[in-house]
Parts: sequence; C-alpha cells; structure tokens
Amino acid sequence: MRRSEKKGVRLFVLHLKECDPKKCSGLKLVRNGLATIVTHPSSLPKDTIVLDPFAHKALSYADKKDVERKGLTAIDCSWNQLKEESQIRLKGKHRCLPLLITANPVNYGSIGKLSTVEALGGALVILGYEPIAKRLFSKFKWGHTFLELNREILSEYQGAEDSTQIIQIQDRVIRELGF
Repeated sequence: MRRSEKKGVRLFVLHLKECDPKKCSGLKLVRNGLATIVTHPSSLPKDTIVLDPFAHKALSYADKKDVERKGLTAIDCSWNQLKEESQIRLKGKHRCLPLLITANPVNYGSIGKLSTVEALGGALVILGYEPIAKRLFSKFKWGHTFLELNREILSEYQGAEDSTQIIQIQDRVIRELGF
C-alpha cells in the first residue's frame, strides 16, 4: 500500500468500474502512485474512514487519528447510478463530506457531485493535510480551481473540531446562499 507524504496517510480508491477509465480521477491517482486501488470491498482495511455521501456523520478533524491509522477511502462510482438504497455495505467508519462546490468538467459548479479526487482532496484539507491535497489536485488541469472555489468554506471546516461543528458551518452557509 502506498502512503501519501511522510505522515503516513493511506488513500484508497474502491473502484466499481462504472466510469470511463480514461476520464476516471480515481484511476489517475492510482496511476500516479498517489492512491491504492481496491476492486472488492472485502479488500479494504478494517476501520478505514469511508467517504460516503449517505453517512449520518460528517468528516471532521476528530477523524484525523483514524485516517492516520487506517486510511481514507473514496468510493469511485457513477453519480448516475448512486442510490442510497443500493449503498454498498463496506466495513469501516462512514463519513459524509460537507457542502463543497465541484470544479471537475463533468459537474462544474454543482454542490456535492464530487469526483473521486475532489472527495479525497476536500477531505484531506478538512483534516489538515492541505499539502497532500494540493499534490493530488496538481495532476488535474482544473484541480487548483476546486481549492479556489472552496477556499473560504474549507478554511472554516478546518477550524471545526467535530461533526456537529461541521454541520453547523454547512447549515449557516446554506442559509446564506438561500437554499
């Protein structure tokens, strides 16, 4: 398994083979040696933090030690096929990401429809690993745009100690945006 940077953060991509391999941001991370591909859920490390849009708890700084010990996993699948009722049963601690704006060419400007690299990179920034996130994003022409679009809110999320504070920040931003 590959480790990102010196801190020992292991990044996993659970690849479900639902997207074009040439355009897949998760596979690009794997090709560049920045993540480890997993093709079957049983191959994931026990207690990894799984980025899951249907999780009931938001990722926060409180998850940092678990990420350092067991790694961070993104599920690489198609948003068109993703449904809560068909959610994959994965071992690990499931965490959703708070509101973030996409920069990827397919879903640019959407809220929440993150590519695999955006999910991992956003999570890493929230956990205080911005240099690692920047390294991931450097492999994509639009990667810096994600950080620019989300700079202020990611900074606020970084200051949150736990999931409750993350949700409070997100709720405030939603009110301010008029959703």
